[in-house]
Amino acid sequence: MKRIFSFSIILIISILSSFSQQKGRASYYSNKFQGRKTSGGIPYHRDSLTCAHKTLPFGTLLVVRNPLNNREVIVKVTDRGPHVRNRIIDLSYAAAKQLDIIRQGVAQIEIKEWKFLPIEPLLIPFDKNGLFIPVKTTEEVYNKLIIRKEKVLR
Repeated sequence: MKRIFSFSIILIISILSSFSQQKGRASYYSNKFQGRKTSGGIPYHRDSLTCAHKTLPFGTLLVVRNPLNNREVIVKVTDRGPHVRNRIIDLSYAAAKQLDIIRQGVAQIEIKEWKFLPIEPLLIPFDKNGLFIPVKTTEEVYNKLIIRKEKVLR
């Protein structure tokens, strides 16, 4: 089940998103921040998939990828930081664990902004009784539009 779920997330990310990419170093929150309020006003919880970014608006969803093992996680920006010059993002403990960067502490990552692009629903014609209304094929419509010389020249 876990493998199917992660495949579904990757498929959704690749089909329904548009990206602006950034590469750099990431760290993660230490346990002492558990329960403290973030800049966004919500308490930090180490098991949530959240992050801190210097400039992106709160609520922005990011796809974070570890290029060493190609693991990805989607996180939500809830805080400002990191306050270390050479880092671009601070991850929650759960996000860092999914990316497998706990032992390293600081790792090279890639982040992409994730935006949902809705897909138009497929409209199937039904009448008021719920019965399928037959639809003309492209060929039928084309044949109706063709001007017949015989009819015009009469």
